[in-house]
Amino acid sequence: MTSTLSNKLDPNDPIIDHEEGQLFLNETFKLLVEEVLRKGTDANEKVCRYEEPQVLAKIMDLELKEAGEPHEQLLQRVRDVATYSVKTCHPRFFNQLFSGVDYHSLAGSFMSETLNTNLFTYEVAPVFVLMEIEVLRALRLLVGWTQGDGLFCPGGSASNMYAMNLARYRLFPDVKTRGLWSLPQLVMFTSPESHYSVKKGAAFLGIGTDNVTLVDVDDRGHMIPEDLEEKIKCAKAQGTVPFLVSCTSGTTIQGAFDPLDRIADVCEKYELWMHVDAAWGGSVLFSKQHRHLMKGVQRANSVAWNPHKMLTAGLQCSVLLLKDTTNLLKKCHSAHASYLFQQDKFYDVDLDIGDKSLQCSRRVDCLKLWLMWKAVGSSGLAERVNKAFSNVRYLTDKMKKTDGFKLLNEPEFVNLCFWYIPPSLRGKELNEDYEDQLAKVAPVIKERMVKQGSMMVGYQPLRDKVNFFRVTVFSPLLPVVFPVCVCKLYRKLKCDYETKQTSTSLLLKTGLLDCEAVLCRPAWH
Repeated sequence: MTSTLSNKLDPNDPIIDHEEGQLFLNETFKLLVEEVLRKGTDANEKVCRYEEPQVLAKIMDLELKEAGEPHEQLLQRVRDVATYSVKTCHPRFFNQLFSGVDYHSLAGSFMSETLNTNLFTYEVAPVFVLMEIEVLRALRLLVGWTQGDGLFCPGGSASNMYAMNLARYRLFPDVKTRGLWSLPQLVMFTSPESHYSVKKGAAFLGIGTDNVTLVDVDDRGHMIPEDLEEKIKCAKAQGTVPFLVSCTSGTTIQGAFDPLDRIADVCEKYELWMHVDAAWGGSVLFSKQHRHLMKGVQRANSVAWNPHKMLTAGLQCSVLLLKDTTNLLKKCHSAHASYLFQQDKFYDVDLDIGDKSLQCSRRVDCLKLWLMWKAVGSSGLAERVNKAFSNVRYLTDKMKKTDGFKLLNEPEFVNLCFWYIPPSLRGKELNEDYEDQLAKVAPVIKERMVKQGSMMVGYQPLRDKVNFFRVTVFSPLLPVVFPVCVCKLYRKLKCDYETKQTSTSLLLKTGLLDCEAVLCRPAWH
C-alpha cells in the first residue's frame, strides 16, 4: 500500500492550486458584495427567503461526498448560501440585538481570516497582541479604569463565565488545584431578567443553578438593591457563602439598566465581586448624553461588553474588562505550556497573553473593532449611540399615535416593546379570553413576516405579560423605516383575525388597519 501511494504522489506537486484558488476567492467576493451587501441592504429586497427545512436541505444538497465539485458548481453553492440565508444587514431586520453592517469592521474580519493566526503569543501575532492590549485599554478608560486587565472572549456568555470563575478563584484559589470538593456551598445573585448565560455558567462551573439566587426587580426590570441585601443576609444565615453579584446594563428584553451605584454599596459592604453584564448596554459609555445609565460602573470588578451589538462590529466581538491589577486572569487560568510560553524568549514574555485564556486557539476579534474605531473615531461611535436613541424616540412617538399599538412601557434604552392589537380585540380587554387571544397575535404575524420575507422582529412573553414584540432600531446605516414597514405589513396581512387554528398557523380574517397617518418620511435621511 505504501509503495503504491509513493508511486502516485510527487512531493513537489502542490496540493493547492493558488491561481485557481485566488480566482475562486475573487469571484466569491464579488458574489458576496452583490448578493449579501448590495441586495441585503436594499429595502426592496427580502430580509429572508424562507423554505421549510426538508425543502431547504434538498435545495442546498448538503451531503458531503467522496469527489470534489468543479469551480462553477462551487460558485453556485456560494450563491445558494447567500440566497437562503437571513440578511442581518437588511433595513427590516430587527430580530436580534445585532444588525446592520460596518464596512471597516467587515474588512477587519476579512483580514483576520486571511492572516489566520492565533492570538496567544507575540511571536505568531505581534501586531494583534499589541492591538488587543490597546483596544482593551481604551475600553477600560471608558469604564473609568486607568489600569486593569481583560480579554477578547468568544461571546458575552463566555465573558460572564470568566467573571464567575475569577470571582470564585479570588475567594478560594485552591479550587484550581483541589477542585470543587474543597469548597463550601457558594451562592451568587442576579435578576430574573439577566441573561440566561448566568445560570448556564453556574451549571458549567459546578456552582449549580440552585445556587443562583434571583433578586426581585421593579416593573421596568431593574434589580432592587434592598432585596439584594436581604437575600445576601438570608444566604449567610443559612451557612452558604455569597461570592458574586451579576448586574445587567441593558437587559435583553426591556433594556433595563440595574442601579450600579446602589448595588456597589451592597457589594462593598459584604465584600462580593460585582460583575456588570453590559454586553448589550455597554456602548452607552461612548455617549456623554447617555453614559449616566451606567453610573457607578467604575466600582465594579468586571464588565462584559459586546461591541458587535450596538456598535455593529461584526460577530463576534466581545470583551471581558477587569479592574484587577494583580494578574488574576493569568493566575486563575494559566497552565504554563512549555512549548508555547517559554520564559527564556528574546522578547518580553508578558506579551504572550494566551495563558490568560481558557482557549488555546483564539481568533483575532480585536482588528474589526480597532479598524472601525480608527475609521470613525470615538466621536463617530458616540454618534451611533445617540442616533439609536433618537431612532427609538421617533418610533415610540409614531406608535403612540397609531391605532392598534400598545407599549409595554416607555423605553429606557433602545428596546421598544409593544403589542399589536388587531381591530377584533380592541375594546375587549375585560373579556375572559382576551389575554389568550392577544398571546396568539405575535406568533401569527411573525410567521407571516418570515414566510413573506418582509421583516423580522422578535417576540416573547415576560413574567405575567403575554407575547409582545420587541424591536431595536440601532444600526447606523438604517433609516427609521420601521413604522412605515410594520404598518404596511399589517395592512397587507389584514390583521383583524379569527382565532381559529389550523395545523400550521392561525387563519387570518379580512380586516383593514388604517395606518396612513404614520406613512411619512423619517425625521432624517
